Amino acid sequence: MPDKKFEILIVDDVSENIKIAISILKNDAYNFSYALNAKSAIEILKTKRFDLLLLDVMMPGIDGFQLAKMIKNTPAIKDTPIIFVTAKIDIDSISEGFQIGAVDYVTKPYHPVELRARVANHLELYNLRRKLVKDNKNLQKDIQVEKAQRLTEMEMAQREIVYVLSELMERDSGETSEHVKRVAEISKQLAILEGSLSDDEIKRIYLAAPLHDVGKVLVDNSILHKDGPLDDAEFEEMKKHPELARDILKKSTQKLIQAAAVIAYEHHENWDGSGYPRGLKGEEIHLFGRIVAIADVLDALTHKRSYKEAWSFEKTVSYMMEQAGKKFDPRLIDLFLNHLEIFKEIIDEQ
Repeated sequence: MPDKKFEILIVDDVSENIKIAISILKNDAYNFSYALNAKSAIEILKTKRFDLLLLDVMMPGIDGFQLAKMIKNTPAIKDTPIIFVTAKIDIDSISEGFQIGAVDYVTKPYHPVELRARVANHLELYNLRRKLVKDNKNLQKDIQVEKAQRLTEMEMAQREIVYVLSELMERDSGETSEHVKRVAEISKQLAILEGSLSDDEIKRIYLAAPLHDVGKVLVDNSILHKDGPLDDAEFEEMKKHPELARDILKKSTQKLIQAAAVIAYEHHENWDGSGYPRGLKGEEIHLFGRIVAIADVLDALTHKRSYKEAWSFEKTVSYMMEQAGKKFDPRLIDLFLNHLEIFKEIIDEQ
């Protein structure tokens, strides 16, 4: 049995067929979700990732082939294995299904031994493919570490300054070292996906993001460490930390510290102009600030704080979707939603 249960989505317009499939496949290693039509399946797929889809071909409205095409055209879920289910198999249907990208076909009524074997085999193959991808990512990380070791003496000095300030922030601001590390990693990945930033700019975001809340070290500890929600006066005091951070960092002539000043000053600005400290709107907010705003909220919501319990990744994603065009840059949120597996891995592993 794997450490983590496999997630299986069954889509069929006949509820009895879903019940039969679940009863056949019932296994401690599987979690099941289901949808009675393609539209419901699409809504589920927006916020949850699956290891296998068992997809009925003949459904009213959007049929199984059309739904499969939508899935294969969505980067975040295009690699999810799809097994088509049909009461009638003909050569043309089989050919169309495999051209779309299905990994297999099973027929109704189900043959229990066949269904269990096919599902188990494709889950194992999918798991092995993901492990290969993960191993490749780790190899790339090792390569990046090796490159980082070749930084110039000046770059290393700047990096050490950031680490020292991060340690100070961790001690006095209530932020954890794990939080600032995750925010840095999330910010870097989103900066890469954004597409317009140079390698140097991506590196600066990664190194500067841990200082996004450095201004909190100058906020009164009774407010900073309060066990519960802040009242209006306390929140107004807390809202001063972006300006306090800017005052600490703005005098530096080094690009890394300048980037940290921009991030700390603008990561609480909102796309619709409702944020603080200046009420900047849309692209008036520096791209660095827009990126770190998403990273900060994503990590804060999915981890426990003294004043709140951790949210599930799915609940957090739903919130981020709702806030696109309000709190967050909608284009960046689209990039985030199309690559959820990257960000869930960061949230889960660090």
